[in-house]
Amino acid sequence: MNYLAHFYLSGTQHPLFTLGNFLGDFVKGKKYQSYPSEIQKGILFHRAVDTYTDEHPLVLKSKKRLFPRYHHYSAVLVDLFYDHLLAADFQQYSSQPLADFAAEVYALLEAQQRWLPEKALFMLPYMKRDNWLLNYGTIDGIGQACAGIARRTRFNSGLETGPEDLQAHYKDFQQDFQLFFSEIQAYTKDWIESKLL
Repeated sequence: MNYLAHFYLSGTQHPLFTLGNFLGDFVKGKKYQSYPSEIQKGILFHRAVDTYTDEHPLVLKSKKRLFPRYHHYSAVLVDLFYDHLLAADFQQYSSQPLADFAAEVYALLEAQQRWLPEKALFMLPYMKRDNWLLNYGTIDGIGQACAGIARRTRFNSGLETGPEDLQAHYKDFQQDFQLFFSEIQAYTKDWIESKLL
């Protein structure tokens, strides 16, 4: 799961929990314990979502489709492709327009900047300026994301060609995503009800 799916699954009703969910990519090991309780729960939620996703048969099926070309970077592409599929069909999952949801998320993160580690603080202005969450909904937007990650990888990942594979196997990825997403929505709903509410 990439940024959009994580934000969608946590919702924005509990800002510190949502913030913690975002911080899951930046706070490693036991460092989460230095944050307030609700942020801690958000970080643990992020980790639970990642574990559930990484082990799910439908996600593994999507990764396998990409593995011959991208090897371990196939996981990065599946995360991006799934965010694209959520963004492109966001009205099926939310009564709130994606542009409004994205603006709400950016405002939430900016209001809680004091909790952001340096890397997150550095990234946030670019995330907002280029409206990553909204632009995931287009092939061009995914292309920009893939190219950006490719520039930052230590080895030649070939990620910049990812959109070609998304388009070539669009219906297959879409089917994997739709089935998987209904299951992870149920999983995260139970998680939040048992540990947050």
